[in-house]
Amino acid sequence: MSQRTSRISGFHKLSRDERLAAIQAVAGVDDATLEVLKASSALPFELLDRLVENAIGGFTVPVGVATNMIVDGRDLLIPMATEESSVIAAISNTARQCRDTGGFFTSISGTEMIAQIQLVKLSDPWAGRAKVLEKKAEIAQICDGCDPLLVKLGGGFRDLEVRIIDGRFGPMVVVHIIIDTKDAMGANSVNTMAETLAPSLAAWTGGRHHLRILSNLADRRLARARAVWRKEAIGGAEVVEGIVLAADFADHDPYRAATHNKGIMNGVSALTLASGNDTRAIEAGAHAFAARSGRYSSLSRFEITAEGDVAGSIELPMALGIVGGATKVHPTAQACLKILGVTNAAELSRIAAAVGLAQNFGALKALATVGIQQGHMTLHAQNVAITAGAVGDEIAELARRLAEGRAVRQDVAEAILAEIRAKK
Repeated sequence: MSQRTSRISGFHKLSRDERLAAIQAVAGVDDATLEVLKASSALPFELLDRLVENAIGGFTVPVGVATNMIVDGRDLLIPMATEESSVIAAISNTARQCRDTGGFFTSISGTEMIAQIQLVKLSDPWAGRAKVLEKKAEIAQICDGCDPLLVKLGGGFRDLEVRIIDGRFGPMVVVHIIIDTKDAMGANSVNTMAETLAPSLAAWTGGRHHLRILSNLADRRLARARAVWRKEAIGGAEVVEGIVLAADFADHDPYRAATHNKGIMNGVSALTLASGNDTRAIEAGAHAFAARSGRYSSLSRFEITAEGDVAGSIELPMALGIVGGATKVHPTAQACLKILGVTNAAELSRIAAAVGLAQNFGALKALATVGIQQGHMTLHAQNVAITAGAVGDEIAELARRLAEGRAVRQDVAEAILAEIRAKK
């Protein structure tokens, strides 16, 4: 018997069928598994093969629409791509409960991204810093020369920062170029600028350039949202107090803050994925921003107004784009952007902040009242019912009985399903 090995020479040159045959030979999967992979995407394989390397299929994530949202006076339907039950329902419910106060109001600090160039081996780092700052005009010219189209669209170089960091191997000079990327997320543009600029920085300072790449801590691109929920709409003063107490817990304890912020990102990441943007970049930036004080904390704030209502607000980096990458290539992303009706990246980023705040409020309200499991498990029960083998009308009945019994488990589902079928 030949030894199993993942060393498949020229795998990227193979056709899809050849790749699947090679996988079958190595992993020993059956023909049925290969058929699942072949049928795993409605998109043409030619597109999948261009989006990622060594493609063999797709992975379908459900796309749903959150309703009831008002953002800056506009009624919006929010397309969301997520596999997690209750996320879309929570946003729809939360948005409905603040419609009478005008919904969500948003702003954004700008559409600027940061690229970093690391300079090492400088004997005089402070003098090097000064030399770089003296060259600001030349730096602007080099950067803008890398992307004339971006400049034509109103973007390009905006500012320069130079930091000195004492590292384990001595001081390093870190140059930040601030680039307005307009409607693009901007990674490709700013990375090209950083790589083009680096040799000049090294020549001016006498150091050696090393890393040249954007930062996903996009704190020049902060999206903000706020909303008010009247106490009468959410269950009274006791619920208001419970929400604020829960938020205060997250603000002071990193263990709670991690789950609190994850709830925010349930909404933000679902919209990010639906619009064809980079979920990992958005999540990394958000969590880094939450720790900017040196202590990981909540991205949102909840307060009690003079009238006794809940005022919620959020601020986080939001480097989303509507041009470039999958946003212009993936047909589902294009369809979702059309549903949203956004005309620029700043608008998409502001909506994402509102979605994050809505998701956060919904989770806090559930935690402060019935607990998170009631709504989540009601929807999760459907997944368990399907896994247990329920089909057709059996799914709804089995899910209902699982939720009512508050024991949403595979073994319980199989037993109940057997009862349902025995009565037929």
